[in-house]
Amino acid sequence: MRLVALAGGTGAAKLLRGLDALLDRQSLTVVGNTGDDARIWGLHVSPDLDTICYALGGLLDEERGWGLRDESFRTLGAMVRFGEPTWFNLGDRDLATHLHRTRLLAEGHSLSEVTAKLAADLGVRHAVLPMSDQAVRTRVLGPDGWLGFQEYFVREKTQVEVRAVEYAGAHEARPAPGLLEAIGAADAVLLCPSNPVTSVGPILSVPGIVEALQATPAPVVAISPIVGGRAVSGPAGRLLAARGLPVSALGVAQSYAPWLDVLVLDEEDVALCPSIEAAGIRPLTARTLMIGRVEEIRLARKILESLG
Repeated sequence: MRLVALAGGTGAAKLLRGLDALLDRQSLTVVGNTGDDARIWGLHVSPDLDTICYALGGLLDEERGWGLRDESFRTLGAMVRFGEPTWFNLGDRDLATHLHRTRLLAEGHSLSEVTAKLAADLGVRHAVLPMSDQAVRTRVLGPDGWLGFQEYFVREKTQVEVRAVEYAGAHEARPAPGLLEAIGAADAVLLCPSNPVTSVGPILSVPGIVEALQATPAPVVAISPIVGGRAVSGPAGRLLAARGLPVSALGVAQSYAPWLDVLVLDEEDVALCPSIEAAGIRPLTARTLMIGRVEEIRLARKILESLG
């Protein structure tokens, strides 16, 4: 089975680990969100791509949900004396990834080429693509003006009223090489349990990707990151509400209509099934909370079994 997964960071990493345990090598293509990318200390940081690669390489700090396991932060502490901003936590070994990426990009390699090399070097068995080689940056409009996503998410800890979200540069961007072909050849496309607005939304903003999802004969399956009217993690609930959508699995379904075929929602939200069916989307209930490796594999298996 050939699968394509559109992925953000933490929630996606859990499902991808479950899928990796069940799938053959190279049967999964992961399309990572780069709307979160940022320039930190002059380095190109790709948080979601790194989380995916660290997770699939068995290196992720699973307690934090980001960064490398057994990390230290001595460089971060030392940067204080130079007056450098330290609100974005860069670990000492994590810095090697960003230094390597930044050097390769400066030498003229594309982000797709660099990501493929990093993934291979980190022991990832599957293909990992950025959504685009061109810069697309998620920006959030707060009461005092526009913020880059990391400023909103990390520095301000999402405690800012969100008036609008935009994907700067999306109109000029192109899908990464091989991305549209992977969707066209897939047996199924999965939208991971990531924030529909700021994790999956930037991927969908790249011209050609939604059209490929509309055209593919393969089922398109989304996993809801909202359970019981609350986001499993992060600001997904508030961002859905800011867009006038229900903070529920139904709101997730509406985010991806009309090209979504199946929505996987938690058993707790079974009462929403009729509304989701009325929207022309097949609901599939499962235990979607992944608190450990057993739950990750169980959910991945349920999804794969539903695909036949």
